[in-house]
Amino acid sequence: MSRADVEADIREALGLVPTFMQMLPDYLVESEWTSFKSLQLAETAIPNKYKELIGLGIAGATRCRYCAYYHAEAARLFGATDEEITEAVLMAKSSMGWSTFLNGVQIDYDDFRAEFDQIAAYVRAQAVPA
Repeated sequence: MSRADVEADIREALGLVPTFMQMLPDYLVESEWTSFKSLQLAETAIPNKYKELIGLGIAGATRCRYCAYYHAEAARLFGATDEEITEAVLMAKSSMGWSTFLNGVQIDYDDFRAEFDQIAAYVRAQAVPA
């Protein structure tokens, strides 16, 4: 597709061509838009609301204010509540905290996996069949 065709597709989907898409070189604009549209806008294996909540958690962890704003607002567009947005960010906070601790004290990875596999087996065994 020509750049004009790609930008027309972007405009149809988003109402305008964002500056960050305008700044892409001609040789990348089609592939970047296709990837963005296919993963972030289309229905995939993970519902869009959940993909955006995942993105928001990552944005918080990486401290990207652009991504945090985008993913929070996109999550709202896909039906996320303020409570769900807060919980997604709290999950990222919890995960980052535990990651810092586990890596800092250097818990043996193989031991960690073995313990978690034992926990998962126990929890599965406790589940009542549907």
